[in-house]
Amino acid sequence: MKTLVATAAFAPNDYAVVLPMSSEEPDTSFYYFKEDFEPASNIALVNFNFTKDNTNNRRWLDSLEHAKLIFIIGGNQERFMDVELNTPVYTAIHKAFTKGATIAGTSAGAAVMSQHMITGKELTDTGISRTFNKIHQNNIEIKEGLGLISTAVIEQHFIVRSRYNRLLSAITKYPMLACIGVDEATAIIVQGSKIIVTGQSQVLLLQKPVGLQITTSGLIKMKDIKFSIFTAGDVFFY
Repeated sequence: MKTLVATAAFAPNDYAVVLPMSSEEPDTSFYYFKEDFEPASNIALVNFNFTKDNTNNRRWLDSLEHAKLIFIIGGNQERFMDVELNTPVYTAIHKAFTKGATIAGTSAGAAVMSQHMITGKELTDTGISRTFNKIHQNNIEIKEGLGLISTAVIEQHFIVRSRYNRLLSAITKYPMLACIGVDEATAIIVQGSKIIVTGQSQVLLLQKPVGLQITTSGLIKMKDIKFSIFTAGDVFFY
């Protein structure tokens, strides 16, 4: 939270907006975020739980557009995008970003940052698991995300949930993109093409697969791939 506040660089009259639409319990999620945030900052904090019925709320949209920090709660990234994609909410977030706002999020709130968003669904298996059972062609579901990051795919809970198969599936689908796995209690601060790592654990970067091929049975193979692991204080470019 201290790093988040420092990154946002609040002025005295600034405020932060929380968007809890990823969560099944948005009010509860906001309560706990507020409890964590308030010891780090005395900036005003407001909760806008947009639904499909109120994405044209002009008062909320104006406040969202002028917020200094927009924080997206965790939960289900598809739930968040189902509410705000192709709506004035999406536009307001992008306007705030253009004006210099910090857009942040945890878990699903991190996954939505990418233009190409991992939903977490394994298309060739019906069972839901924390990771993927196989690395096959066309096995990963990608949907449109918030699009603040267009040249990378972001995955979260990465190390603790062993989501290597998911990210390998993603880089197979989008070999020209960087694929970044962020572990729990860890964050990346994205400033253009520059990334700063902060937090307690690690961030993995998969990039530039070499000799990528798909066998006749749909298996993925490659000769090489750039694989990097970073910890707090490290800086890299993608």
